[in-house]
Amino acid sequence: MNEIIDEMGNDHISSSANNPIREDAFELTEKEKIDLIEKDFSNILHTLGMDLNDDSLKGTPLRVAKMFVKEIFGGLSPERKPKLSTFDNNYKYGEMLVEKNITLYSTCEHHLLPIVGKAHVAYISKGKVIGLSKMNRIVEYYAKRPQVQERLNMQIVQALQEALGTEDVACIIDAKHLCVNSRGVSDTASSTVTSEFGGKFKEESVKRELLDYIQLDTKFE
Repeated sequence: MNEIIDEMGNDHISSSANNPIREDAFELTEKEKIDLIEKDFSNILHTLGMDLNDDSLKGTPLRVAKMFVKEIFGGLSPERKPKLSTFDNNYKYGEMLVEKNITLYSTCEHHLLPIVGKAHVAYISKGKVIGLSKMNRIVEYYAKRPQVQERLNMQIVQALQEALGTEDVACIIDAKHLCVNSRGVSDTASSTVTSEFGGKFKEESVKRELLDYIQLDTKFE
């Protein structure tokens, strides 16, 4: 059984399209979670043989606990989900809108090592439009949790489909996984590309148009 679990983790296989979150996940306050994680991480460092009396390490367990709860795993909290306010498409723009090269920082749920890359998000309005920064924020929200890249694509697309009232949403992610680059096979050159296409983006011509936009060499000085 342990060999199967290890194999799933090393091959980055997801068990669900949703993050595996317990029903009681939000019964503790952020402060209570930080206190518990601080103690647990102190035990980890102690077990590894680190001297927690050293000035450089004294504050590390608390810093890590705050980082886990408030920053890199802050997307686990429903309270942190950005409000996706939409507006009527009064100017009747009917072509696709693409927000490309959205900086993405996430964490692999199998080894808790960083995922670093870019997300490209697009939609075609069916009467509603959304602020550009909201697209960045929804990527950030779902990225800030232990993740599997394929699941992240799906969550971004589903959130925007719900907000915009259209199936015509797509997301492409190109990212480096440090669990591949810095351990295991230690392949420093590889990156992982995943995609989720909804509605019209499943059509070959529309998909090709999106890929052409993404490949545009946009440099600003």
